[in-house]
Amino acid sequence: MKIILLISAMQDGGAESVASTLVNAWAERGDSVTLIATFSGRGKCNFAISEKVSFVYLADRVKSRGGRILSVFSRLRALRSLIREIDADVLVSFLANVNVSSIVASRGLGVPIIVCEHTNPLADRRALHWRLLCRWIYPRANLLTLLTHGVVEPFRRLVPGIKHIAVMPNPVPEGLFSERRGTPVMSDRKRLISLGRLHPCKQFELLIGAFASIADEFKDWDLWIWGEGQERAKLEAQIRQSQLRGRIFLPGRTLTPWREMAAAQAFALSSSHEGLPMAMMECMAIGLPIVAFDCPSGPRELTRNGQDGLLVPPGDTRALATALRRLLSDETLRQELGQRAAVSVRERYSLGTILRMWDELFVQVGASARQ
Repeated sequence: MKIILLISAMQDGGAESVASTLVNAWAERGDSVTLIATFSGRGKCNFAISEKVSFVYLADRVKSRGGRILSVFSRLRALRSLIREIDADVLVSFLANVNVSSIVASRGLGVPIIVCEHTNPLADRRALHWRLLCRWIYPRANLLTLLTHGVVEPFRRLVPGIKHIAVMPNPVPEGLFSERRGTPVMSDRKRLISLGRLHPCKQFELLIGAFASIADEFKDWDLWIWGEGQERAKLEAQIRQSQLRGRIFLPGRTLTPWREMAAAQAFALSSSHEGLPMAMMECMAIGLPIVAFDCPSGPRELTRNGQDGLLVPPGDTRALATALRRLLSDETLRQELGQRAAVSVRERYSLGTILRMWDELFVQVGASARQ
């Protein structure tokens, strides 16, 4: 089968991690796979992409460098030409802006298109024009996927004309299973970690505040937040003010996130909203105990309603500090939660399970390999 997967860029992020996992798996099993990055600035790929995958930057195909409107039309024209040239059996598109462009560019070409939301679309505060475009254009896709069952009916009300919706979770990358929990780089220190963009929706200021409030009780623990983004200066100022610069770290992006997870003792998620958070899923699969805000979509599903991790009310810094105190002080609890999380996540979200679900969707939209 010829498969095109479209995404904005491949620098970092949960959707990007999923994209790399899927295209590599499809290519390895013998499908002809093209990964198209549509971001006009091209960007750098920070994920391992199989040599069997054809990786194309749309920016390399865009000829016009006119004004903004001309640039949009030039990119849509280039994308349409590329889709026609590849002659794929199915298109898979990730993220709202790419979804809209992919539907418009492929209109009339007779290629089934599956568009995928990788955040909670009801809580991500996207701009009004994007909400309207999704409402008008999404119904022209053959199928839309959401990450959790909890957002299906609300999304139907948001986009009433949508034809078909399916729940498609993210897969756990196969390579993650070879990682083994080890000792941290400094053997006398324990690490509480988080990973994600330094963006307001991640609410890392609340995590820093919660950790700072109990730091004196756990002098052998440090907080490491991996990621980069617009909130760096604000978070650095908060760390300076807390006088914990030697115990709270913002080391930036990491190209070896699984290694950092394996070297940690606990993970915290402080987001205001999520889709199905990959960093949290991967930490659980590796056997790391977690504390998470019970934010809309994601943490509750991953932890099976709190069986496999500690959930606290969204945005409640005091409750987060209390849960962290409980987890950091109890090694037995950390071991029990980590073991349950690893078994549960690996059973529900293994790559083989998710690939079979994708194959069912391909059949549903009428995609099949042409002889």
